[in-house]
Amino acid sequence: MFFEQFPITSRYHNVEKATIEMPDGTTIAYLRRRFVPSPDRFSLIQEHIVGSGDRLDNITAHYLGDPEQFWRIADANNAIKPEELTAEIGRKLRITQPEGLTG
Repeated sequence: MFFEQFPITSRYHNVEKATIEMPDGTTIAYLRRRFVPSPDRFSLIQEHIVGSGDRLDNITAHYLGDPEQFWRIADANNAIKPEELTAEIGRKLRITQPEGLTG
């Protein structure tokens, strides 16, 4: 009935889980809203300057070793639409540690 634990690499790992009981007695499990921390709470590893043909999944694989971690770069750059991060050649992208990690 309830969610499996999300792995530590998931953006939903620390999101609170909840349930609601419907009038017919059905219980629905859901995740509460995920609030993205302010980008200044992340420790900068380095910056990447977007070049022609750059894709966020490739940038993420290069710096973080996993293309599915693109959401970390989106969070660090306060991006609602991740695809916009590579739309402008020359844009500086912050590559950061997850919140709470330093060094």
